[in-house]
Amino acid sequence: MTRALYAEFTALPGAEARVAELVAGLTARVREEPGNLAFVPYTVEANPRHWFVYEVYSDEAAFLAHVAADYGEVFNAELTTLIEEETSSLTFLRTL
Repeated sequence: MTRALYAEFTALPGAEARVAELVAGLTARVREEPGNLAFVPYTVEANPRHWFVYEVYSDEAAFLAHVAADYGEVFNAELTTLIEEETSSLTFLRTL
């Protein structure tokens, strides 16, 4: 069964460009993961500092491999210094 989720976070004022760079770099890496089916970042139209990242993995093992990737740890370490929240908020999804 696939594993789907979305991550949300809000860039601090003035950090928008660096967050966009980080997200672009992470996107390229995640899309190369064998079990990644989708990794699509968005900014919210009414608030471009607010990010929404839709992710789908082929199964739980693929998701766990994604979480264990060293480049994700590097991304999150810097991201937490650039966003309003302590960390990005993850919401896990399931199909009907």
